[in-house]
Amino acid sequence: MDHVIFDVMNTRVTFKNVPLHELSKFAFKDVGAAADEFKKIPGVDECIIIQTASRIEIFTVSNTETVDSPDARRAEGKTLILNQVKETWINLTELEQIDIDHFDQTIEVYKSDDVYLNLLRLGSGIDSFVVGKQEVFDEIVQSLSHAKSAGTSGTILNKLFESVIRLSSRMRDSTGIAKDIVSLGDVAVKLVEEKAGLDAKKKVLLIGTGNSAALVAKTLNKKEISYDVSSRTIERATGFSNVVGGNPIDFNDILTTFDKYDIIFVATTSDYFLITFERIQLLMKEKKKGTLILDLSDPRTVDEGITALPGIKLLFRDQIAEIYDESVKHRTSIIPAVEKIIAKELPVLSARMKKLDA
Repeated sequence: MDHVIFDVMNTRVTFKNVPLHELSKFAFKDVGAAADEFKKIPGVDECIIIQTASRIEIFTVSNTETVDSPDARRAEGKTLILNQVKETWINLTELEQIDIDHFDQTIEVYKSDDVYLNLLRLGSGIDSFVVGKQEVFDEIVQSLSHAKSAGTSGTILNKLFESVIRLSSRMRDSTGIAKDIVSLGDVAVKLVEEKAGLDAKKKVLLIGTGNSAALVAKTLNKKEISYDVSSRTIERATGFSNVVGGNPIDFNDILTTFDKYDIIFVATTSDYFLITFERIQLLMKEKKKGTLILDLSDPRTVDEGITALPGIKLLFRDQIAEIYDESVKHRTSIIPAVEKIIAKELPVLSARMKKLDA
């Protein structure tokens, strides 16, 4: 059989270059339908999309031909397909004009071996939102399964994803990078459970829409605890809730209903105190039930002076730092071992992909 030559491309936005509360604007409401639209681009033969709370990644194969056929893969053809991928992405989402104007500066585009490298880093866990976490590996598996069922993938992407899944599983097992993972959210929620209890009856508030807030939100989601989420603007809170979860609340409304919450997680990047004695004293002095506040912000954004109010129990990130930092340190120390395996396997995977039969 003739060998196949093709162009493989990975176009993506992730939490590394777009704030989490902004990612929802780049996300597809129907991933399967979106993959089908990308596949309709002339020259594109296959498409798989990985979409999570922290990334949107589009994988396409185009200009597939055998070595005996005329080489139509000219540079202008490749550029045309990339431009059409961008145009289709914009048309399928609810991006604002400012996002469209900066679209080229926002997205990342990788081709050939860099695509294989990205997938291996993602599957192994070293490029995931929480290093080693299982979710992104599962998402790769599910994305492949959905693409196969929908018919948007084909011989090339199926082979690539199956190879990456197999190699990633081996790396995760042999290095232990996926073992005993504890995220900031896991530790924070566990501390709150120990100090105040946490169940469906408790009214929970999460202030913040950054990475730390997302980790808390994911743990609350996993435990099926409902919560409100607030930020400096309602737009941020809404964007965050669309991607991660929670019920968005305007921060100004929070200041007038602060007393209704039993548990409050604060995880912001503000450089001033958001919650002070003066801001909440009138509301809280009449409250009969206690309120536990865990400030995960660095620097702190909850004024310690609020503990003068009756029923307020205030905890800080310092009280979980040792457990969390030790977990991060352990997993980070394993990354070089994973990277060493990837460096060894990447050329093998690349050679294998080049030997696909038509």
